[in-house]
Amino acid sequence: MSQWIDTLSSINVELGYLILIDKQLIKDNSITVDLQGLRRKNTLLMGTLCRYEQELNTEYEFGKKEYNVTRAKEHEKKRDVNSAFIQEFTQLKKRMYIKLSKYRWR
Repeated sequence: MSQWIDTLSSINVELGYLILIDKQLIKDNSITVDLQGLRRKNTLLMGTLCRYEQELNTEYEFGKKEYNVTRAKEHEKKRDVNSAFIQEFTQLKKRMYIKLSKYRWR
C-alpha cells in the first residue's frame, strides 16, 4: 500500500515538472487540460489510498473481520484503479515526448 502512495507522490512531483514544460515549450491546450485533470485524479487517488491504508491498519490492530474473497476483490479494485491511473499518466507523457521531439529551437 505505501508503495502505491510513494508512486503517486513521485508522479505528483513529475506532474509539476511536466506542467512547467508544457507552459514554457509545448503550449498545447489539450495537454494543459489533461495535466490538470491528472493532477486532480492523482490527489484524489492518493487521498483514497491513504484512507484505505488507515482502514487496513485499524482493522489489523483492532478488527475481527477475516480476510475473505470480498475483501480481496475490494483490494484488487483499488489496485486496478491505481494501475489505470499510471497507464493514463504514461500515455500523457508519451504525447508530450512526441510533441517535444518535434520542437524546433529558434
